[in-house]
Amino acid sequence: MFNRVVMIGNLTRDVELRYTPSGAAVATIGLASNRRYKKQDGSLADDTCFIDVKLFGRTAEVANQYLRKGSRVLIEGRLTYETWTDQMGNKRSRHTIAAEGLSMLDSKNGGATEGYSASAPMTSNNYNDTNVSATYSSANDNNGYAKQQSQKDYVHSVPEIDIDEDELPF
Repeated sequence: MFNRVVMIGNLTRDVELRYTPSGAAVATIGLASNRRYKKQDGSLADDTCFIDVKLFGRTAEVANQYLRKGSRVLIEGRLTYETWTDQMGNKRSRHTIAAEGLSMLDSKNGGATEGYSASAPMTSNNYNDTNVSATYSSANDNNGYAKQQSQKDYVHSVPEIDIDEDELPF
C-alpha cells in the first residue's frame, strides 16, 4: 500500500524533544495547515488542519535547535494511527505523521528562526553590507567574475549543519 503525506504548515507550539531509553531522539511538533476556499456565496473561508508530527534521530535534534512556535516547515512522511488507554480507562486514538523529511521554509530574516541565524558565522546582516551590494552591481556590469564572487559569499553565509547520513531515518 502507498502511505505518503506532504504538508506545509506552521508549528503550533515549540518542539518537544525527548530521548528513548536507548538514546534515540524523538521530537513531537504540532502542525497547522490552512486551506483557503470559496464558499457558495462567494466569500472566502479558511479550513485549518491540525496534526501532530513525530521526528526521529538527528532530524529531531535539528528541529529542536532551529524551530520555534510559528516556524514554517514542509513535512514529508507517512500517516500513522495511534491508540492508547487514558487514565480514566477510556480508549483514545489519533492520527499522526511519522516524518521522513523536514524542510525549514522560513527565511533567514524571519523572526521565527532567530536561533538559526544566530549560529551562522555570517548572519543575514551581510546581505545589507555595501561590499555585497557593490558585488551585485558589478555583476550586472561585468557578468562572470562578480556573479561567481557573490555566489561564493552566499555559500559561506549558509550555516554548516553536521548531519551524519547514517542517523537519518530515510
